[in-house]
Amino acid sequence: MNSTPAAPDPTMEAIGRAVELGRAGDVDTARHQLVDLWTEVGASGDPFHRCTLAHYLADLFDHPAEALIWDIRALDAAASLSDERAQVHHQSLQVAGFYPSLHLNIADNLRRLSAFDAAAEHICAAEQHSESLPDDGYGRMIRTAIDEVRVAIDRRETARRGSAPGGS
Repeated sequence: MNSTPAAPDPTMEAIGRAVELGRAGDVDTARHQLVDLWTEVGASGDPFHRCTLAHYLADLFDHPAEALIWDIRALDAAASLSDERAQVHHQSLQVAGFYPSLHLNIADNLRRLSAFDAAAEHICAAEQHSESLPDDGYGRMIRTAIDEVRVAIDRRETARRGSAPGGS
């Protein structure tokens, strides 16, 4: 296995800094920085950058319709992404492992918008792709969230999940 570190990627470094700001509570600054990066990358830019940006941006919006826009952009970018490109960032990445979280997030936003049938389609896709998840803390976290969203869809609940990432 190749253990050579990836070349520096200024866009990924800027994304990481903005994400840390958001996690530290400065959601507005994080959101503005990521939107500025999105503008720089462009809607047809590097799919890895677009997928990552949109995925993290979605978490910074409290309203599910705003988050859904970014989650769909992340899913769209993932469809253009290759394992080889993702592995430039980190050798362990496989695009198949992105899909459970991407579909989960879309399902959760659709559920919060009362679009339960569409939410059910995406939670099914998340479940089908979940075999690509590692058997580690991240994989368990996503599988647990998939189960939570499935139950919330079945119950026709629209409230924000306590375990969901978000801007607040």
